[in-house]
Amino acid sequence: MEPFSSPKPGVPAGKSSSVPQKKHHVLVGVTGSVAALKLPLLVAELLKIAGLEVKVVTTERAKHFYSAQEIPVTLYSDEDEWQLWRGRSDPVLHIELRRWADLMVVAPLDANTLAKLANGICDNLLTCVIRAWDLSKPLLFCPAMNTAMWEHPITAQQVERLKGFGYTEIPCVVKKLVCGDEGRGAMAEVWTIVESVKRILEERNLPTQG
Repeated sequence: MEPFSSPKPGVPAGKSSSVPQKKHHVLVGVTGSVAALKLPLLVAELLKIAGLEVKVVTTERAKHFYSAQEIPVTLYSDEDEWQLWRGRSDPVLHIELRRWADLMVVAPLDANTLAKLANGICDNLLTCVIRAWDLSKPLLFCPAMNTAMWEHPITAQQVERLKGFGYTEIPCVVKKLVCGDEGRGAMAEVWTIVESVKRILEERNLPTQG
């Protein structure tokens, strides 16, 4: 696990291009939906945005759907939280990640974690990061679940609660799901997610072009 360090201040315009520019930090959360299969593609597309540094926080169940060898950035899971902290002076990983990130995108957000977030439950690294989230920073969430789960009345209530916290929904889409059902519930396309990240960076005057 790489150590944390504070990002260096941005370099004013007109200074030598050999001086590193400030990187902007995107934290990707991934949960146990089959849409986690798209994590390698999502990370690869985010890394194409100039000046962006990406880290990933995964739930244990999400690991079932991708290979860690396919993720070319630092990947954190529950085990890392407990290995990092041994005593009072040690850093707390979910707080360090919260401080590090300029923006967070949870893709996919499965029904189980949606319910946890809506009710303030924080029983793993990912949900602890979000429970401690700085609400002045953007947090995007991309629901993904079976159509029958999506259409259950409690889902709409939980999505509205997250939006009430100030989080931004990237809506799920209609398609044939891996389980064979067809309907709404599939995670938004990767390009939609990446464009949403770019838009927010631009709104906050953070560069997205080389």
